[in-house]
Amino acid sequence: MSDDRVALTALCRFGLGPRPGDLSRIRSDPRGALIAELAQPAALRLDDARLPTSQQGIARFAAYQRAVTRARQQRSAEEERPGAVAVALRRDAPPGSARTQPAMAMDGSMAAPAMAGNGAGPSPDVPMYEQEVAARLIRLHDTPTGFTERLVMFWANHFAIALKDGSVRSAAGAFEREAIRPHVLGRFADMLKAVEQHPAMLFYLDNNQSIGPTSNAALKNKRGLNENLAREMLELHTLGVDGGYTQADVTALARILTGWTVASADEDGLYGGRFTFAPVRHEPGEQTLLGRTYADDGLDQGEAALLSLAAHPATARHIARKFAAHFVADDPPAALVDRLAMSFRTSGGDLRELARVLIDSPEAWDAPATKMRSPQEFLFAALRLTGKPDQVKGALGQLVALGQPMWNPGSPKGFADRSDAWLSPTGIKTRLDVADQIGRAAGATEPMALAEAAFGSTASGETLQTLRRAESRPQAIALLLMAPEFQRR
Repeated sequence: MSDDRVALTALCRFGLGPRPGDLSRIRSDPRGALIAELAQPAALRLDDARLPTSQQGIARFAAYQRAVTRARQQRSAEEERPGAVAVALRRDAPPGSARTQPAMAMDGSMAAPAMAGNGAGPSPDVPMYEQEVAARLIRLHDTPTGFTERLVMFWANHFAIALKDGSVRSAAGAFEREAIRPHVLGRFADMLKAVEQHPAMLFYLDNNQSIGPTSNAALKNKRGLNENLAREMLELHTLGVDGGYTQADVTALARILTGWTVASADEDGLYGGRFTFAPVRHEPGEQTLLGRTYADDGLDQGEAALLSLAAHPATARHIARKFAAHFVADDPPAALVDRLAMSFRTSGGDLRELARVLIDSPEAWDAPATKMRSPQEFLFAALRLTGKPDQVKGALGQLVALGQPMWNPGSPKGFADRSDAWLSPTGIKTRLDVADQIGRAAGATEPMALAEAAFGSTASGETLQTLRRAESRPQAIALLLMAPEFQRR
């Protein structure tokens, strides 16, 4: 394998793609460049005073909702006064006007109509989401190889949340910063606990509403047990769908997790928006999960269950296969999966060691570049190469069009990680449209210089000939981004 091929494997398979100069910078020691990133856990943090904590974001959105409610109540009271009906009719927009139509939210979903006409101003959740994405675009461009950022992306998708409402959107970026990033090079058990106790996850999977069937709260509340978090924790986060659990285990874990909720931002000005344990909602009594009995120790009962799930052999196997499939191939070599699973088990879920074993495995370097970049990987690699990380509005729309908006998959499974999921004719056409947009934005750049930065000596003759025959610089850059060497890693 040529020096350029090894260096590009490091930058593309493990990282986020080369920037101009990266190929020559790491050519002499590609593995060393990756290992150097693993030695800097502090660099994973994304500390920015402009980015709110999850507690602050949730509190801001709760305050907005209170303001909307007050404005509606005030409007209703005004319209109940004599003579107010005619005024209200004149004030309202005619049916079918733009004011009465739902708007398209940044995540592609339908936003609430008349957001700015509700008497409370615009909702704060969308600007907070945009700020978080902007911070990621800058970080993803500036990181040396992008290996640790790819690890963040992997784990954030493994523990996927989606922007189902303003409360989750307000905390989505903070979820990654608070529950994922601090633990990417730490212990899986610590990340698992941080994730499952994070307000964004509790809101997303409705555990904040789960109440033990025989708890004190059940006597006063019609809501009952919610199994969403328990089911996804077993199926997706730990054991895997073939991990040997039963429906009885799902129900037992759901009972164990009752009382795991979020303090109300309306009722608690100090702790509102934080994780809290509510004993009044917790299902009393011991519970049996996967053949092991957990005493009724309140919060400790759930945390003990999480520790057991993190250490389960099925969890090691599930994580190892997903890890290998993400970085190496849709159907990864069995020897690589076995080696990663062994590392996970023997190290006690040490995620830095898991990443290092991946780097040290010959299969990870020898496998052909058959795995297609996901839409996010494609866009981020293109922005790194062309040097345009600050175009947040454009990037938000491009990610939605490509089908992979930040932190917003279609289900708790996260975004698909197989190449065939992104190979539809529509998906390829959208990539071409995005490549064209980026090409026009970077049209002053010399295309052949970008080709040298992107491919070194590995570019095929066909790709180089296509770039030379392009009618313009923007077209050549777009064709470069659509080249097989760029699309696959």
